[in-house]
Amino acid sequence: MEHPILFINLLLDSLGIHVPAEVHSITDGLLHSITDGLLQPHVTYTWVIMLLVVALSAFAARSVKMVPEGGQNFFETVITGIEEFMIGVTGEEGRVMFPLIATLGFFILCSNYLGVIPGFYSPTANLNTTGACALIVVVMTHVLGVKFHGIKYVKHFMGPVWWLTPLIMPIEIVGHLSRVLSLSIRLFGNVFGEELVLSILFFLAGLYLAPVPMMILGLFTGFIQAFIFCLLSMMYFAGAIEHAH
Repeated sequence: MEHPILFINLLLDSLGIHVPAEVHSITDGLLHSITDGLLQPHVTYTWVIMLLVVALSAFAARSVKMVPEGGQNFFETVITGIEEFMIGVTGEEGRVMFPLIATLGFFILCSNYLGVIPGFYSPTANLNTTGACALIVVVMTHVLGVKFHGIKYVKHFMGPVWWLTPLIMPIEIVGHLSRVLSLSIRLFGNVFGEELVLSILFFLAGLYLAPVPMMILGLFTGFIQAFIFCLLSMMYFAGAIEHAH
């Protein structure tokens, strides 16, 4: 099943830039994503989200005042709330990772919501996008662990006593690698499933009211999935900070 008409694809095609449609097929009981080029929809719409986040950031910082009002009040409330929640999970030491968490949170939330709009595509409905976000989190988890504990951070992978190292280390390594799969597949599966249902409803009901309840539900699930991704990331950071204490 091919994704419905995408506005950015049409715009690029009119400029002579071919963006291959993403086609989903099922063979041997497995879902496959098929494209016929390098410039894929999840890449073009990732750029759209990036430009949107940068534009919102520039707008929020355009006229910062000592006494906040209007849009500044809203953005300060949101940013402060995220920061306080993160410090509650990771402790004061985790504040250094706040910019990363906030950036990922806004990127994932905007990506999830973009797919709800007819004619647009959610980048997080592609495993490449969610895998990249998850990989960043897992790598930064270990960077944070080394930053706080130095080479002693490796002791976490070796178990409580040295003679258990051959048993514990493979388990720990597999466990940390599985975090990439856990974060990426959870987000991808939920957003892709929502996109698939919306596509089917639009094909069956067109622009009538049938897809509306699913679109409203998509607003709720989009927020929940962004929240869960950020919460799990915070917990991984907290674990890296606490190791060897």
